[in-house]
Amino acid sequence: MNSLSKSATVILSLMLTYGINAACFGSGKAKATLAAQPPSAAPDEYVIGPDDLLVVNVWKEPEISRNVLVRPDGKISLPLIGDLPANGRTPVQLRDDIKQQLRAYLSDPEVAVIVQEARSRKFNILGEVERPGSYALGKAMTVLDAIAIAGGFRDFAKTTKIFILRANPDGSRTRIPFNYKEAIRETKLDQHLELQGAGDR
Repeated sequence: MNSLSKSATVILSLMLTYGINAACFGSGKAKATLAAQPPSAAPDEYVIGPDDLLVVNVWKEPEISRNVLVRPDGKISLPLIGDLPANGRTPVQLRDDIKQQLRAYLSDPEVAVIVQEARSRKFNILGEVERPGSYALGKAMTVLDAIAIAGGFRDFAKTTKIFILRANPDGSRTRIPFNYKEAIRETKLDQHLELQGAGDR
């Protein structure tokens, strides 16, 4: 049994298109992991990613307007236009791209792009929590929020043995300690950590 199994850590992993952040908790008997993708942004600043569900509405053009899913390759498909890159674009940028492409067919296209479901931003939590699994991350969220969404800790979770694993652009990871007891007592403000992606620094 390796040292990680002995300490039975709970891990919170924050995962984004550009990287991964994670936090871990000791559990005494088992290992738990939470993975998350996140930060929240204003609607015009939201960066589209794979699996996001978009609504593309072209005024008076129902044949072109539709709900589209961003494919794993980061592209969407629309009538007349065909494939168009969406990954890494904001809704406003993608709207402008679609308008530019449609000008070859329509005189003055009016286009709206709405993120209906932000599926590319999510966190996964596994281990000594009540409801391990994958959750949507559609707004700003702290480690405490993530734990609460997962139903809190199980009996054997070591709540003082939590840490954040944050992915760096070079592929390495930074480990940041997190103490649940100090966070809920507000004895240390730096314990109120937000889930964030590697590209958000």
